[in-house]
Amino acid sequence: MRNTKKKSRHSPEAVRAFFSRSDLLDRIALRPLSHIASNWELRWDGAQYEHEPNSFAEDLNILIETVISSPRPINYHDYEDIIAKMQAEHWPIQKIQGRWIGADYRGILEQGAFRDVGQQNLINALVGRVHAALDQKNQDHFDKLEEGHLVMLAGIISIILYHIECNGESHLYQELGEEII
Repeated sequence: MRNTKKKSRHSPEAVRAFFSRSDLLDRIALRPLSHIASNWELRWDGAQYEHEPNSFAEDLNILIETVISSPRPINYHDYEDIIAKMQAEHWPIQKIQGRWIGADYRGILEQGAFRDVGQQNLINALVGRVHAALDQKNQDHFDKLEEGHLVMLAGIISIILYHIECNGESHLYQELGEEII
């Protein structure tokens, strides 16, 4: 049975601290996107990740602020399920005993997100996963997450940034001074 009790949001400071000065965030969330933005390494300037040319740092900063300002979902899995169900219309996947089978879960979310207008369901899943992590003892920073949660959270961040770029909404283009055709 799913938890239907509404939980409070964590403070903006706690969310920023969760993402700050990470040794892993750039390697496991941004490096897989290095074919799009080759400058995948991040540097924390004390308040946010430094804006650099050919980097997703600005998009990541905006995503962190989105996590801070968004309402906390009751159950983030519901939003991931919406995306997976959209993809199930096109792939031979199904949910059995609470797990999606038939394809890699991150692949299901990445492909399903093409049908997720503005990646709103993915963003809700991200917001929920960050707050759920902060609810746990000893998981107050991205680098401290249990491996499975770390990989999944990084995957969702990568997918969102990938789709922002695919939609031509990335600040990467503004930093490069390119017009989107």
